[in-house]
Amino acid sequence: MDRAVAAHQGALARLRPVAMTALVASLGFVPMALGHGAGAEVQKPLATVVIGGLISATLLTLFVLPTLYARFGRRELPAPSGGHIELPPLAHDSVRA
Repeated sequence: MDRAVAAHQGALARLRPVAMTALVASLGFVPMALGHGAGAEVQKPLATVVIGGLISATLLTLFVLPTLYARFGRRELPAPSGGHIELPPLAHDSVRA
């Protein structure tokens, strides 16, 4: 598989989980960022920094890292002499109900 295709498919597969996690965490800090009660002078800057960090980390994870991987990642590994690559079994295949 080509690096660019792998990076694109990986970014699409992780878009929703990463975005939802960052959104929920950011929304959790909104009351702290908008608070006016006791201790708000300390909580507001902290919440603002955390929300900004979550947003910037999410953008880096979803857009910049796949781009860097597609540009500078290792080339495709050659297939073994048998012509196919043996993949390890999935974790859920080994779990017994």
